[in-house]
Amino acid sequence: MADSAIILDRRKASLSKFERHFATRDRTVVRRIVITAGVSFFLLFIVLPLIAVFVEAFRRGAGVYFAALVDADALSAMRLTLLAAAIAVPLNLLFGLAASWAIAKFEFRGKSLLLTLIDLPFSVSPVVAGLIYVLVFGAQGWFGTWLMDHDIRIIFAVPGIVLATLFVTFPFVARELIPLMQAQGRDEEEAAITLGASGLQTFWRVTLPNVKWALLYGVILCNARAMGEFGAVSVVSGHIRGETNTMPLHVEILYNEYQFAAAFAVASLLAMLALVTLAIKSYIEWRASRQLFPETT
Repeated sequence: MADSAIILDRRKASLSKFERHFATRDRTVVRRIVITAGVSFFLLFIVLPLIAVFVEAFRRGAGVYFAALVDADALSAMRLTLLAAAIAVPLNLLFGLAASWAIAKFEFRGKSLLLTLIDLPFSVSPVVAGLIYVLVFGAQGWFGTWLMDHDIRIIFAVPGIVLATLFVTFPFVARELIPLMQAQGRDEEEAAITLGASGLQTFWRVTLPNVKWALLYGVILCNARAMGEFGAVSVVSGHIRGETNTMPLHVEILYNEYQFAAAFAVASLLAMLALVTLAIKSYIEWRASRQLFPETT
């Protein structure tokens, strides 16, 4: 009887070792499959298209490449893209700070509505956003007659492009700050006010330093979207060469005209913008993690 129990225990031990072996092997196989699939997807759909953009841009030589970049229409598109971003990003910065501070630190009526409105550009197609501005400010729109009487141009002009860019980019800063401010709570601000600090001093010396990395992260994403926006800007711009074409619109026009080298040359600038944005984003994430968890870096 005792010998049977010993034999049974040995069989269980050997079976357990057998199961552990195959379980470990299965986990290794699954891990390798998942990693291989992820890397393959990254190379095929991200790295390869980026390489193709630069290869096509320089296919006809560096002379053609730089000639496309210094073309008058290309320079105008670059200036307009930078102008739209230079206006939209600071305004979104101010809005994002104000909205996130109000939502995270105070209770008020309409708070849930404000959160919904902040998320609205994420759910509305950029083309629809552009059509809304045409409906409101176009020649046949709600304010079209009044604007024409006062010789004010919004649609098919720079103001319309700036408005469209503002609409599609304003959630980015707020959505980066709101979760962080809510997680931090109000204890530090209340302590500062108790010690005699004013509301503005509390904001500059307590709130802002605590969210600076998230703020920079949101600004970078906002700027990248502002420079790369196509749908909403395409609707309100009118595609006027040298006046209302941004860089993405200029790329489309060149491509449709079969000027492939010039199109890919301008597109390469947008690709470089994406790479620089990714590098800055990674640096900010590293600095933020180093500040929050210094013992792990």
